[in-house]
Amino acid sequence: MRAKIIVSGLVQGVGFRYFVYRKAVELELVGYVKNLFNGDVEIVVEGSRDKINVLIDHAKVGPRSAFVKDIKVTWEPETGEFNDFRISGW
Repeated sequence: MRAKIIVSGLVQGVGFRYFVYRKAVELELVGYVKNLFNGDVEIVVEGSRDKINVLIDHAKVGPRSAFVKDIKVTWEPETGEFNDFRISGW
């Protein structure tokens, strides 16, 4: 499966991308996490639906200094375009 996840709230400048990166690597998921210009964080991830749901549960909370206001998930078919999980720039 593939999920595109948009997280909004106080999620930039608080270590959110690194938090998601560590969890995704732990779960052996592939894809990326990046900041968006509007202040949101975008996560695109591929792997098993169960593991992606675990990542989503962690993203709903975030690191201690984050405040997650909303999370939107769009499920898509897996593309196989990723070999690892990384933090992307803008």
